[in-house]
Amino acid sequence: MAESTPTMRTQMEEYIVFLQNQIISAFEALDPASPPFKRDSWLRAEGGSGQSCAFTAPPDNTTSVLEKAGVNISIIHGTLGPQAIKQMRANHSSMPLPEDTPGSLPFFVAGISLVVHPRNPHAPTVHMNCRYFEITQPATEDGQTQSTPLAWWFGGGSDLTPTYLYDEDAIHFHSTLKSVCDAHSDVFYPTFKSWCDEYFYIPHRNEVRGIGGIFFDDMHGSTHSRLPPASESAPRPQTPADLFKFVRGVGDAFLPAYMPILSRRLAMPFTPEQRRWQLLRHGRYVEFDLVHDRGTKFGLVAPGARIESILMTMPETARWEYMTDMGKEGTEEGRLLGVLKTPRAWV
Repeated sequence: MAESTPTMRTQMEEYIVFLQNQIISAFEALDPASPPFKRDSWLRAEGGSGQSCAFTAPPDNTTSVLEKAGVNISIIHGTLGPQAIKQMRANHSSMPLPEDTPGSLPFFVAGISLVVHPRNPHAPTVHMNCRYFEITQPATEDGQTQSTPLAWWFGGGSDLTPTYLYDEDAIHFHSTLKSVCDAHSDVFYPTFKSWCDEYFYIPHRNEVRGIGGIFFDDMHGSTHSRLPPASESAPRPQTPADLFKFVRGVGDAFLPAYMPILSRRLAMPFTPEQRRWQLLRHGRYVEFDLVHDRGTKFGLVAPGARIESILMTMPETARWEYMTDMGKEGTEEGRLLGVLKTPRAWV
């Protein structure tokens, strides 16, 4: 008898466990003299589990490649109340209307999220995440659970945040992501690149967080409010399996997109002033994550939130100066700011 195809839940769970181990192994192999990542497995009282893997350079270690990093996976389930359903529907059109639901709805989400802050100011910070979300009907009166989703979607992306701008790094990073997108649809990269620049915008600074990459959410078929209409000559992923293949491509592209950049920048000499600029840019990173990031804000108020895992995105150190004199026109710092205020097409 033929074996049944694993559910999308199972496929996503297995993939993010594999990807987490692959990425951590690559970083530990790059810097074997530094301590390994701390692996912290946890259970969620409301339902589900995860593993947060974090690296923080010891205070007396001034030679490690990384200063702070986290590679987290979570596989959780629970229920969404009417208010949560209403709030989430603002960004997820496939969700049922609150008035069409019988109170709370069961949910499932599996995802991987990582942030890496290198020590060297010439090496950029990087972020990547991939997730699968599913909502089902409540159990019947006799306790039978419903396996067919009421709604499902994929989300994720990857973006680069340099302290100093190297065009070849930006081109390599964007080219790698564009290749993944183009394998599925020629409209994915331009759409998701623009969405990334829009999402990581810091309005109170009038600048984006970094040089971008791709960002996508609410992907549940071939149509999407941000994508132009599909055609016979330009078909798009439609089923969960189709879109899972795309999301898996984004995850698989992380190491090829980032590790060559990190490898060529990690040993570059830097000055105290360059370190100062790096800490100022870390401050901008903190501002975006705490003030504007949708995922951080949702995580901090979610029932059973694991604060340590949510805030692992923060850099180890940051700086805020009143009316700083860094970033003037004609300097390398100013060149970066010019791109952050007017995002560039890299490929």
